[in-house]
Amino acid sequence: MKIKHWGTFAFIAIYHLLLLVLIPFVLPELTWTAFTLFFVTYIIGGMSITVGYHRLYAHRAYSANPFFEWSILLGSTLAFEMSALGWSHDHRNHHNHVDTERDPYSIKKGFWYAHVLWLFDADRSFDKTLVADLLKNPRVVFQDKYYLQLTLGINLAILLLGWYLTGNLFASFYFGFLLRMAMIHHCTWFINSLCHTYGSKTYARELSAVDNAILAMLTFGEGYHNYHHAFAADYRNGIRWYHFDPSKWTIWLASKLGMTDKLRTINTLTVQKSLVQKDRKLLIEHLEEEGCETAAEFREKVEHLSDLFDEKATALSAKMRELKQAATEHHGQLKKEIQALRTMLKEIWADWVALTHAATKQFQLHLHAH
Repeated sequence: MKIKHWGTFAFIAIYHLLLLVLIPFVLPELTWTAFTLFFVTYIIGGMSITVGYHRLYAHRAYSANPFFEWSILLGSTLAFEMSALGWSHDHRNHHNHVDTERDPYSIKKGFWYAHVLWLFDADRSFDKTLVADLLKNPRVVFQDKYYLQLTLGINLAILLLGWYLTGNLFASFYFGFLLRMAMIHHCTWFINSLCHTYGSKTYARELSAVDNAILAMLTFGEGYHNYHHAFAADYRNGIRWYHFDPSKWTIWLASKLGMTDKLRTINTLTVQKSLVQKDRKLLIEHLEEEGCETAAEFREKVEHLSDLFDEKATALSAKMRELKQAATEHHGQLKKEIQALRTMLKEIWADWVALTHAATKQFQLHLHAH
């Protein structure tokens, strides 16, 4: 790898060196006030990236009012991760070309390349068509134009505030700047490296992205990365009630306060249809190679159940559309038909899960977890 961006390399190398060299001198300065300064700025900067840069701007998973946008655009300067426009440009490139040569931080080029080395080697050409929607947003354009000034000004203000609160300029610099920036950087970079390496592939086995609940705790819910790559339009990364996803909770709470709306979600039926289609393909490919009588029986069941699920799912979607357009007097009957289809699909899905588990055990396959 040839270093192309020496400025970026020097900045990251120097602050990491300072972070390590200063440890013996800063430990005596660690107080609850200093820790609080670090923790609060870490949350503001990190959440501005996950809630704002990632889910709002890069994926347009919801919309927000100007106050909410400005909060994100200013808070993100604590992360030192470039402007929302540039960040979203690179991230959309990543999703459009994931795991290929054109992926700016492809895991195929190595763990450390995906983690940080790509920043020194990345192609910095800018394709306006990739972020045409963001170029129409005056707040995003303003932040991009004055990113350096905003970043320097806000971080200087935090440094001075930290000095006032802790009574120690050195502690403010280390905990409220160096440590906070390093933590946000590595937690973001973990998504590109660890979340494409260690975890489960629940929704898309064909992708390198994985779900990692431990990383979700460090990255404000971004660790459910396999789901995210499979259904990037969803404002949630953790879709279960027990998934730790404070970014999702923040967006939802903001919607109740009138600051965000048009929260996009992928319904359960769409997720299940996707899993059935993908597992059907994997199963049939493998069962054809087996060529035994048992494999032929399994294949027959796979084709029957997957076709049946697709048929009923299509019928349910059609009935749902019909309900929206139907006159009020027809609603009762349509709702009964919809409920019957949902019950049927629930039973078919249970049979499908049992079948895939049996196939996994019988033929030692690696299918999607259900």
